Amino acid sequence: MATINSLADLKAGAAAASVAAAPAGPVEPKLDAFGRAYATGKRKNAVARVWVKPGTGKITVNGRELAVYFARPVLRMMINQPFQITSRIEQFDIVATVSGGGLSGQAGALRHGISKALTYFEPGLRPPLKAAGLLTRDSRVVERKKYGKAKARRSFQFSKR
Repeated sequence: MATINSLADLKAGAAAASVAAAPAGPVEPKLDAFGRAYATGKRKNAVARVWVKPGTGKITVNGRELAVYFARPVLRMMINQPFQITSRIEQFDIVATVSGGGLSGQAGALRHGISKALTYFEPGLRPPLKAAGLLTRDSRVVERKKYGKAKARRSFQFSKR
């Protein structure tokens, strides 16, 4: 058993432990027979199935163009965040199917799915996407309505008389 005499010894031991915990070789991309990476993204009640392949930057959602499906510029900006963070603008074609929830939830699910698929296609992109928080599933969902309440938490109006 090694004894720790100073803070420098503790730092050296921690560095050695982190090197030992790292994977032995480079991480392999997860691609299907067509050379695409697949991932599922989720947000609220929306689910997005996303396929990523090298291309010219064309994004198709449920068989329609991105600008047609997501008319609001804020939603399109949100969807393009993974490409801006990784400096991969117009390098990948995206084919996605989204279902459930509203447009905002679907855009968030699509962003989550694109981020995950990019890490499967190019594992080296994981650190910047993780630092930006794009690989974490936003778990906030609508709270269910309870009996004896007007909504999830709101009570009925009190009447003294």
